Amino acid sequence: MTAPTRIFDILMHYKAHYAKPVMVAGKAQGQWTNYSTDEFLSIVDNLSKGLLNKGIQKGDKIALMSHNRPEWNFCDFAINQLGAAVVPLYPTLSEQDLSFIINDATVKFIFLSNTELYEKIAAALQENKLDIPIYAFDTVPGIPSWQTLVDEGKQQQVDLAPYRDAVDEDDLLTLIYTSGTTGKPKGVCLSHKNVLTNVHDCHYLLPDYFKKALSFLPLCHIFERMVVYLYFAKGVEVHYAESLDTIVADINDVKPDGFTTVPRVLEKVYDKIVSKGKELSGFKKHIFFWALNMGLGYKEPGKNGAWFDFKLGIARKLVFGKWQAALGGNIKLIVSGGAALQPRLARVFWAAGIPVLEGYGLTETSPVIAVNSLEKDGVKFGTVGKVLKSVDVKIASDGEILCKGPSIFSGYYKNDTATAEAIDNDGYLHTGDIGELDAEGFLRITDRKKEMFKTAGGKYVAPQALENKYMESTLIAQVMVIGENRKFPSALLVPAFDVLQNWCKIKGIPFDSKEEVVKKPEVIEKYQREIDRLNQGFGQWEKVKKFALLPKEWTIDAGELTPKLSLKRKVILQRHEEVINDIYAEN
Repeated sequence: MTAPTRIFDILMHYKAHYAKPVMVAGKAQGQWTNYSTDEFLSIVDNLSKGLLNKGIQKGDKIALMSHNRPEWNFCDFAINQLGAAVVPLYPTLSEQDLSFIINDATVKFIFLSNTELYEKIAAALQENKLDIPIYAFDTVPGIPSWQTLVDEGKQQQVDLAPYRDAVDEDDLLTLIYTSGTTGKPKGVCLSHKNVLTNVHDCHYLLPDYFKKALSFLPLCHIFERMVVYLYFAKGVEVHYAESLDTIVADINDVKPDGFTTVPRVLEKVYDKIVSKGKELSGFKKHIFFWALNMGLGYKEPGKNGAWFDFKLGIARKLVFGKWQAALGGNIKLIVSGGAALQPRLARVFWAAGIPVLEGYGLTETSPVIAVNSLEKDGVKFGTVGKVLKSVDVKIASDGEILCKGPSIFSGYYKNDTATAEAIDNDGYLHTGDIGELDAEGFLRITDRKKEMFKTAGGKYVAPQALENKYMESTLIAQVMVIGENRKFPSALLVPAFDVLQNWCKIKGIPFDSKEEVVKKPEVIEKYQREIDRLNQGFGQWEKVKKFALLPKEWTIDAGELTPKLSLKRKVILQRHEEVINDIYAEN
């Protein structure tokens, strides 16, 4: 059969080449439910017929608000094979943003997962006095089940072929509203061709022996959604974790060949491993840190030398094998995106036989622009990999990364002004990121253009480079470097409280509460030493001179992080204005 040109073509491709007893699986209340290829396709088609019966037409927008589960896929494919578009809604969105998006996108239908999300949606609809049909995945009192649409569809004698044939590759597949770090959400228009180009370009990333994946990053974001399309295009089984809290148990249940993640998750895994290593004693502790230090010195494959590889074989047998076992024992690769990955993390995981491939992209680019790979000379630590074949990247005179190609979005929904600001007259998207391409074709991100700031002395500071360095400390969970129009850079630090608590215990320092411990002179002094150590290598004007320890972690729910865990700097600055003023009060 011909190569897929619309997203739903992937399903027939899967059936023709990979049909199997488990295509997708979901876990609820500790129990897995598996769906075969035939079951998957049957549910999708019947749901499409049920939607047609309710009057859904090509071009309509249907909202989907749920955590990852098979029903997400059923709805997505059922909608897009009718030529309608999915509007994903993050479960963490505020009622204000929900109300804006539903109204702006002229949503005709809403699918959601549970009572909690229904209450948020109901409040948002009430704000704009909107009456939109809602269907739920779980039992929600007074709301019909999505299954009723599937059942209704079974009764319809409808040929879906004409509806599929009417869908063009340039038709809108999805309308994704980016929360961004400031301002109202903007609707990113992505076509079937945009996303499918990215799927084709990333095809080489998954080796043929990659058969089973675990998914836990939100499908509402184009990163995980495109990767799941890629899994289906390659015949990979997809298993959805029950929740972020059950990931470790679910990994050991599924024993996947890999998964996608964000650096924050890998940082937590690494910190937990290191803290367990510190609890060892004697020879075991010595061997653990010998292996760890060796891993931190790992170079790219083929560049380590025979003696290093010999020692690494011993380290993997004695120490790193346990890391692999903790991740199910079958990991072939992990893809990391959404934020910068510390090179030391990439090195130590590769050394442990767990390749981590860092990539880079935006919602507007469907999303991948560049990514490291398992191919020969396909990885370079500290970079986001080589640019994909369909993407044309150039670096502007001010260092900004510009890109063009068939995977780049057509514009923002009903927002010509924002589109004109993002895409120049030559058709290049201005990413807002600063970077460089090296001689071997690897792309390196150095900072966010909009996040760079100038001190009162006129010196430019790139906060991301500093933040990435400070995150190397196991004592630091979150950091934001500040200092625009100030005499010097400072930082807001959120301690890694579990690690700090262990340190306090060893030092005999009472840990009464988070609020109290961050005020203790011994703790402040400890963090000062960490900052002094990590400041080495930066210019005098860049170094963080002062900091404040905060007792509470920044979260998505509190509106301080975007759904992909980027800092909402403006929000954080406003909420900690008093603390910041205190930092600079004596200067």
